[in-house]
Amino acid sequence: MVRFGLFGTGHWAGETHGAGLAAHPRAQLVGVWGRDSAKAAALAQRYGVPAFDDADALIEACDAVAIALPPDVQAGIATRAAEAGRHLLLDKPLALTLTDADRLVATVRASGVASLVFFTQRYHRNVTTFLAATAADGGWQHAEATLFTSIFQPGSPYVGSAWRRQHGGLWDTGPHALSLILPVLGRVTRVAAMDGPRGLVHLLLSHDSGATSRISLTLDAPSAAVSHGIAFYGESGIETVPNGDDTLAGAFGTAVDQLLAEIESGTRDHRLDVRFGREVVAILAAAEVARTEFRTVEVSPVPTGTS
Repeated sequence: MVRFGLFGTGHWAGETHGAGLAAHPRAQLVGVWGRDSAKAAALAQRYGVPAFDDADALIEACDAVAIALPPDVQAGIATRAAEAGRHLLLDKPLALTLTDADRLVATVRASGVASLVFFTQRYHRNVTTFLAATAADGGWQHAEATLFTSIFQPGSPYVGSAWRRQHGGLWDTGPHALSLILPVLGRVTRVAAMDGPRGLVHLLLSHDSGATSRISLTLDAPSAAVSHGIAFYGESGIETVPNGDDTLAGAFGTAVDQLLAEIESGTRDHRLDVRFGREVVAILAAAEVARTEFRTVEVSPVPTGTS
């Protein structure tokens, strides 16, 4: 039984991380920490575990951390947890700066802990099967992704999310799109970007395979225009990524399974570890420069010694 500490008290922490850990037969939730002590106490009571006032005390009490916090807060806690030898089950994006992402990757590498980033759709069996088959087909020239979400309407669990309001769809749903496109088209080398109305941002990406992709994102779409779709175009025609066929808590349980396998085997080569999380942050950081400076930006490669 691996002891997990849960860091975060919001909707995602409670309904996905907490529910997935509580239902897992080989994970033991041992405590909750949050920036709001009242919310931490309420979530801890829901799952019958203690609330911790000090994040480092919870790190000390567990074997692995599950973090559902704003990415800038996550990066610091994850780095401290890795320094303490705790395994990491993180959320996307890994961080909000490439400096923080590189620091975390270096710490994980030095400590030898296992790490996974919860790119949600990548933990649905039907989606992973589709991506593997599509990548094997080859001959793909382009991908199109439209993720028009509306999260700021009354009743949305994310209406009060400050980091989402500040950083928008680029950093919130952009990682989802990239996690599905990169396995098929390969590493991104260059990024161009342009803003549109209502928080809309368009990305045009060049991949090292020679393919291109286009991603359009917003968290503030009109309710009648909410749309999610990703498709690949190439020699085999058009293939559309399916929606995941599991629950969110079920997908998180699959992530727990895979982290436990990494811990038990001693391998540190999971396809969705912090190195992949860092790759995604590098693309998003390049896109931020591209959209503000109106130019194409080269994507920063992984530093030597961290791959």
